[in-house]
Amino acid sequence: MRTPAAIGRPLATTTGLSDDAAGMLLGLIGVAMFSLTLPFTRMAVADFNPAFVALGRAVAAACCAALWLGWNRAPWPPRSALLPLACVAGGCIVGFPWLTSIAMRSVPATHGAVLVGLLPLATAVWAALRGGERPSAGFWCMAMLGSALVAGFALRDGGGTLRPADLALLAAVLLAALGYAEGGKLAQRLGGPQTICWALLLAAPVLAPAVAWLAWHDAARIAAAGARAWAGFAYVSLVSMFLAFFFWYRGMALGGVARVGQVQLVQPFLTMLGAGLFLGETPEWPTLVFALAVIIVVGAGRKMQVKRR
Repeated sequence: MRTPAAIGRPLATTTGLSDDAAGMLLGLIGVAMFSLTLPFTRMAVADFNPAFVALGRAVAAACCAALWLGWNRAPWPPRSALLPLACVAGGCIVGFPWLTSIAMRSVPATHGAVLVGLLPLATAVWAALRGGERPSAGFWCMAMLGSALVAGFALRDGGGTLRPADLALLAAVLLAALGYAEGGKLAQRLGGPQTICWALLLAAPVLAPAVAWLAWHDAARIAAAGARAWAGFAYVSLVSMFLAFFFWYRGMALGGVARVGQVQLVQPFLTMLGAGLFLGETPEWPTLVFALAVIIVVGAGRKMQVKRR
């Protein structure tokens, strides 16, 4: 049976794709999965406490991670991997889910999507600072142009101002970017599945007692939650927090953190599509214009040089 650990190199060898191309493809699959996180989070927090959604999904994903690691008899990570794993846990497993869950109580998923579109630039910055990657000036120009596009879209949607929820989303972006950069680099040594699985297990002992207390404190609210809220919780637990990272980290390990990170520029518009499908949030026609512009920038950025150590 082909496990998610087989994703990556076999894809490149069986299809004739280069590592860069295979990395971009895997990254795009991961982004497509991540793109539904905000709509499904908004569905979940409609009935659940945002803290329960943010932390509970990590504990649920950690159970899946433990099963995967046991099934594949994965070796323990080296001591040198503990700090990067802690960054992944703090940024992607705790920080981003918690802050976005809070924000989704007060702003539409379509609004949150465009702020999360700043992730590519933030990821590239962390990759340059911590990952040993040196993007060219042209690459930085494309990253900044794409981020300026999505930031301008966010300000337009917010009437020229940033709300308190926007600040939470921006903080979530910074934390997620750190987790992406550290995890993408670590995946070159451990593999994508092992990276997210060990990070989940590292966070689980801290999060499990908090989730147990939240479940006891909000037992009546949880019991009364509707099917849509449970569907949202299931998606962010099993897909956003677990399976999507298998593709995402493997893609960055193959194609580089900074380059594959630019695929995230299309995530806001995939999120808007999901928000329209699941929440009935219909984007305005300027969204299509911004989407086309961002896709063009992503294509240009992919051709720019990125030096890797």
